[in-house]
Amino acid sequence: MKRVLKLVLGLIGFVLLLGLGGAAFIHFRGIPSYDPPKVDLQVEVTPERVAQGVKISSMLCQSCHAGEDKRMTGKWIADLPAEFGKIYSMNITQDTFFGIGKWTDGEIYAFLRTGVRPNGKYAPVYMPKFPLMAEEDVYSIIAWLRSDEANVQAAQTEAPLSQPSFLVKFLCMVAFKPLPLPPAPILLPDTTDAVAHGKYLANGVYACFACHSSDFTKLDMLVPENSLGYYSGGNEMPDLEGNIRITANLTPDPETGIAAYTEEEFVQAVKYGKRRNGKQVRYPMEPHTSLTDTEAKAIYAFLRTVPPVKNEKGKID
Repeated sequence: MKRVLKLVLGLIGFVLLLGLGGAAFIHFRGIPSYDPPKVDLQVEVTPERVAQGVKISSMLCQSCHAGEDKRMTGKWIADLPAEFGKIYSMNITQDTFFGIGKWTDGEIYAFLRTGVRPNGKYAPVYMPKFPLMAEEDVYSIIAWLRSDEANVQAAQTEAPLSQPSFLVKFLCMVAFKPLPLPPAPILLPDTTDAVAHGKYLANGVYACFACHSSDFTKLDMLVPENSLGYYSGGNEMPDLEGNIRITANLTPDPETGIAAYTEEEFVQAVKYGKRRNGKQVRYPMEPHTSLTDTEAKAIYAFLRTVPPVKNEKGKID
């Protein structure tokens, strides 16, 4: 009996030692690095592309990367879930030392698609990737970064190093991996097809499903429909005061979703932050005034086709 007890205790000790060793390895190794993809690309910077890049970046990039002087020098991202750690966005100005001034167009393209920087470092889930965005819109973001716009001019500001949590480090070992480059060029959708146009905007460009699904750690950026709680909301996000806000159910569920919203009410909510009950939307949701009415209506048309999901946690009012 004593021999059996010793054996059991020995096995328990071995398992604990193995677990502690694995935890230490994950903690000290940190986020894995990868071979950066090689993309031969030179984007022509045109006024049309810059204008489109400014528009897209105003709703995707600028809120996270804008410093106190509004230049893209990076900052602490206060509205990320605390479980991710203390995360700072990077300096994406044209500075060649602190920013991305030395990056080639191909390296920027590869980073936006895959999440791998030119030095091989991987940006986890809190940096969006754009595997479904059309080539032309990716080129427009690159054109904006290369442009004469004031907010991307070189700034010698060093962004603090992020302090990702153990959870993020662990998930980067087992789940969060670089995304593949598209196997073929992605074309812009037919804008006369409102549902297809709206799906592209919501999933391919602005990744609305990322916040409006149920779990940031269970997103599928390549096949958004596979994300847990696809568009049914329920994700917990802090506002600027640290209060927890719940993302809304955007499925056409009649009890907890947007089934009762008319097209015009949806446009008012998305573009101007005015909910149908007269209240303003709350941060981290912000008005998207750069969207055209046609684009907002297309997103509405697409969301009407998403399977309805009853989710009391994400109930919209």
